[in-house]
Amino acid sequence: MRRYLRIVVLCLACGFCSLLYAFSQLAVSLEEGAGGGGGKPQAKAASWLAGGGRGAARGAGSADPAAHPSGSDRCKDFFSLCYWNPYWMLPSDVCGMNCFWEATFRYSLKIQPVERMHLAVVACGERLEETITMLKSAIIFSLKPLQFHIFAEDQLHDSFKGILDSWSFQQTFNYSLYPITFPSENAAEWKKLFKPCASQRLFLPLILKEVDSLLYVDTDILFLRPVDDIWSLLKKFNSTQIAAMAPEHEEPRIGWYNRFARHPYYGKTGVNSGVMLMNMTRMRRKYFKNDMTTVRLRWGDILMPLLKKYKLNITWGDQDLLNIIFFHNPESLFVFPCQWNYRPDHCIYGSNCQEAEEEGIFILHGNRGVYHDDKQPAFRAIYEALRNCSFEDDNIRSLMKPLELELQKTVHTYCGKIYKIFIKQLTKSIQDRYDRPPKER
Repeated sequence: MRRYLRIVVLCLACGFCSLLYAFSQLAVSLEEGAGGGGGKPQAKAASWLAGGGRGAARGAGSADPAAHPSGSDRCKDFFSLCYWNPYWMLPSDVCGMNCFWEATFRYSLKIQPVERMHLAVVACGERLEETITMLKSAIIFSLKPLQFHIFAEDQLHDSFKGILDSWSFQQTFNYSLYPITFPSENAAEWKKLFKPCASQRLFLPLILKEVDSLLYVDTDILFLRPVDDIWSLLKKFNSTQIAAMAPEHEEPRIGWYNRFARHPYYGKTGVNSGVMLMNMTRMRRKYFKNDMTTVRLRWGDILMPLLKKYKLNITWGDQDLLNIIFFHNPESLFVFPCQWNYRPDHCIYGSNCQEAEEEGIFILHGNRGVYHDDKQPAFRAIYEALRNCSFEDDNIRSLMKPLELELQKTVHTYCGKIYKIFIKQLTKSIQDRYDRPPKER
């Protein structure tokens, strides 16, 4: 019994000495590491398939490994070789205590992932103000951080940077600026398709190779509820669906595709690509059925042959090409309701979007330039209210009363007669986002 007692005492003494040694090494490593510098995040540059694209990013990069201290330091600093080696195989210049801190850091990253919602837009010509207003509406209501991918003509880049950098106090978004870039052998043909730069969206899965999922919107889009809500529809995709869009029309009697199209189109009335949610990883992997060959083609291989075959038959450019693709691959499309892409067509001849009547408009799409003329004053009133709104909480809360007064002046139009659906969801979004105590937001 006395022999066992001596063994226990000896083990306790050894353990105590080991503990003292560990604390001494901790003190040494902290003292020597106090002067070590961390790596500075580097902005990622966007690249085109063959390196033709250029990109500028703010806050879009990932941190490099921290710079190692000089060779005279005893311990290697952040992200040392212990990430890959068991303790007993570490080089002499790697401190075991550093491994402890690194493991803790990696664990904290795993349990606290930061999910960013990726939103893309293409802006050319006189679309700067529209685009800025759209981005503002996304920031005002969204909960998770946003990553903007802005494709714009070179002369617009400085204006975008100046405005978006002035919003940096928001700390809820990052942005990357890219030039308008098309495959060099057919660049001129793609650029003049439908509207300048509009077909850029077709190449987003090929340009943004590092992005898994993306929400593309036209410049004339306004978010009336958080981007988080449409982003969550990605989880509703089944195993075959790669993208989501809304129908072009709800009422076939006024539909364009079913009355005038000279090419295949999706469903009964086609789809509108002004709001397009994409799982781009699936898009890049999928082989698409088509009417040009019996061989299925990948996204990067199908676009040019499709344009060559149908360029004399299409009216709406890239949207028509998307309709043709999903006509042959209907299992790949998730169709969301019209309130996620509400356009003048839904009220110009009388209300025909039932979901919007019940729940309000979620995303407003002011196509045909209705934000800038007097043809649809209800659309213009919403646009001007958000354009003139600042980010202060009180300013956003006070948005609704003057907006409703403006909308009441539009009741002489079909859209104005149902003006309450324009503010139903907007009112709820403001209450949910700004009327709750800060800790509950």
